[in-house]
Amino acid sequence: MAETTNEAAAYERQGEAPHFWQGEFIGDEEAGRRLAGLPGAVEAALATVLETETVLAACAALATALRDPGHPVRARLAAHLPAGQDPGVLAELGGLLGRRELTRKLRRELGGATPGRLDRADPRETVYEAWAPVGLVAHIAPGNAATVAPLSIVEGLLAGNVNVLKTSSSDSLFTQHLMAELAALDPGGTLAARVVVLRFPSSRQEWLRLMCAPADAVAVWGGEGAVEGVAAHVPAGCRLVEWGHRISFAYLTAGAWSEAATLDALADDVCLHEQQACSSPQVVYLDTEDEKEVFAFAERFAAVLAARPPTAAAVAGPDPAEAAELTTTELVARLEEHLGLTRVFAAPDGSWRVIADTRSPLTASPLHRSVWVKPLPRERLIATLRPMRRYLQTAGLAGSPSDIAELSRTVLAAGVTRVTPVGAMLESYAGEPHDGVYALQRYSRRVAVQADPARFATTACLDDLARPVVLPPPAGPLRGKEDVQAPARELDRADAELYFRSGGSTGAPALSVFSYDDYDTQMHAAARGLLAAGYDPVGDRTANLFYCGGMYGSFISFFSVLERLGGVQLPLSAGPDHRATARAVIDHGADTLFGMPSYLWQLLHAEADALRSYGGLRKVFYGGEHFTEEQRRTLEADFGIEVIRSITYGSTDLGPLGYQCTESSGGVHHLHADLHALEIVDLAEDRPVTPGETGRLVFTTHARRGQRLGRYLIGDLGREVPGRCPCGRHAPRFELMGRTGDVMRVATYFLNHRRFLTLAGEQGGLRGELQIRLDRTQARERLTVRVERAPGTDPDRLREVFLSGYPELASAVSERLLDLTVEAVDGASLDRSPTSGKLLAVIDTRR
Repeated sequence: MAETTNEAAAYERQGEAPHFWQGEFIGDEEAGRRLAGLPGAVEAALATVLETETVLAACAALATALRDPGHPVRARLAAHLPAGQDPGVLAELGGLLGRRELTRKLRRELGGATPGRLDRADPRETVYEAWAPVGLVAHIAPGNAATVAPLSIVEGLLAGNVNVLKTSSSDSLFTQHLMAELAALDPGGTLAARVVVLRFPSSRQEWLRLMCAPADAVAVWGGEGAVEGVAAHVPAGCRLVEWGHRISFAYLTAGAWSEAATLDALADDVCLHEQQACSSPQVVYLDTEDEKEVFAFAERFAAVLAARPPTAAAVAGPDPAEAAELTTTELVARLEEHLGLTRVFAAPDGSWRVIADTRSPLTASPLHRSVWVKPLPRERLIATLRPMRRYLQTAGLAGSPSDIAELSRTVLAAGVTRVTPVGAMLESYAGEPHDGVYALQRYSRRVAVQADPARFATTACLDDLARPVVLPPPAGPLRGKEDVQAPARELDRADAELYFRSGGSTGAPALSVFSYDDYDTQMHAAARGLLAAGYDPVGDRTANLFYCGGMYGSFISFFSVLERLGGVQLPLSAGPDHRATARAVIDHGADTLFGMPSYLWQLLHAEADALRSYGGLRKVFYGGEHFTEEQRRTLEADFGIEVIRSITYGSTDLGPLGYQCTESSGGVHHLHADLHALEIVDLAEDRPVTPGETGRLVFTTHARRGQRLGRYLIGDLGREVPGRCPCGRHAPRFELMGRTGDVMRVATYFLNHRRFLTLAGEQGGLRGELQIRLDRTQARERLTVRVERAPGTDPDRLREVFLSGYPELASAVSERLLDLTVEAVDGASLDRSPTSGKLLAVIDTRR
């Protein structure tokens, strides 16, 4: 254990420890001591929760640094790249670690961006499923690919595992330092606790045994010899995940191999990475039995290869063992020319060779631009290739669309796991299966919990009852709507797939842009919140009566929510024909209404007789406004409504922010803590309020691939509700206390304080301050305009000015949705911020 390798000792003499262990660099002696205690370290790390967002946020930040040529992180890592490695690999690695790519990978491989949460597998059943980490994944990295080792660890982290990785004794410390940079981007330390990178030779069998003994999965990159050497140390019941060497080939139909573009594309696949990738073509098959066509094609393709300049890797040349294999292969093929079996076309300097062979069986290439060309009629494809099925990976196809469709099925049946066009054999996409499997599923377990339906009817996610969600803390300056709107209009098209406009609460409607992945994540969150509020997807029959059209998102969003819940839905939308709406509700047996309070109130009273006689309404879920207590009593007493609850608290740009549970009332909501972080800052100063004090609500959205919304001042007031909710959820609670600034939502209308001030000054002669107070009465809302008393102040006159100059206000009053009062008061009695003395333009006491 205390023995050190020459390479490790050299690193330590240079003052650079060769091992990275849970956040610190250590030497050989300390690494040996800690390896003996690895099981305990793993158990301690698994006792803490690693949120998927923590991994995504850290990887996204590292990706940004790697793609920036001037970033100090990139400069530090460049110094640790293997000798001769192109620094461009850092930007390539940054592209693979971006949020979009990793989120797509999670969705493809594990079904969602938060696969570790115990959510309902079917919203109509209290069965909860999740992808859980296997525990400890031991990674045995190859020595010929700088990016494989760190990406393998990131896959283990995305699955929530503790990861211990072995690099070759001849490798640089690139992986160790990359993991150190990644761990530093998580202030909480949960990433560091799950990463160990060791550098030692395979001959050190005791270390390999200690590394694999407590593992739940062992991932091995390499050939059969490497796999066999590690397999001896894999305990019974431990998964052995083999990422071994594979063989790939190109297959060309008669119509394709005669085209110059096909040969150029094939040469791209051969020359890129000098055939060192598993997806590089080693053999080119022609759909023919004619030997002359094989020889003619090989000669033409040799001319294309001859025109290709050498890459940096090609200039370096093969090592002695590889050079010997190249020479042997070429000499044997030249000898077989005398038998009429082969024909060799090769560069005088040995930089490339094309070997035409009349025999069809798959033959491995010695690489370094060495290509076999063989005949293989499509009807013999399966019989010829299937014996090598365990080693097959990519087939690059060239032919007509019908050829591609037919041949794809054939080569897949033969054992190929991946089909691409010729010219794209080395390309990949986020979330692509590797060697026929999803890596994240190999590093995960599918787990399930069955719960009592009666006790868990409103629990959408078991984790909400078990622990709070801990997300990266918000950072950066506070941002308003204007700070968000401009970037939204400039989003990458890949992230701008769904457009919504707000209801125009601040004047011109605001644009909000989503990717479909983001929208899907938010709709699932809103669906979980609706279950918590008491919606029953099995028993409830819902009339969706939100407004629709004009890019307004309410109706569409709750259509999506019900779709994800599997609930019965009547997609009626809010319309002016109350009789037709009521008839549809009655005829189709709806017992649950979704909609805006003002619209639902009008509908119920316009069709009161029919709906009372129907007697089937039981639940109302509302959004955008609030019902008064008197309205609630009327709904319960006159219409038999049993449940009246907020459907969600949210905004067009941020999506669902909060939800009510069966213990919530009024403006009290739980935070969607898996999507957002919430801060409450002072009304006048950008500092946190004391607990329980009313302030401005600031949201930071984490689960957004496209539009970034950090520390966003949404324009609402609220206060923290202390303590854990009686429902048992750990998600924080807050109570809405109205709107900030000049705009307020009153009786279905958006009214602006500045409009009142302008009318009072220009037409009413007001010279002092003006404050608006919003209250609820038993029948309706009340708006009181409080003006500073001065000579000539006439409250009655001002009331007429407001009604005549503000059509929305006049409509609310005439429709008996609002009482308007104007009163003159002493300036000292106006409400102001206790810290700054600033006048509070709007006081909203509604609950």
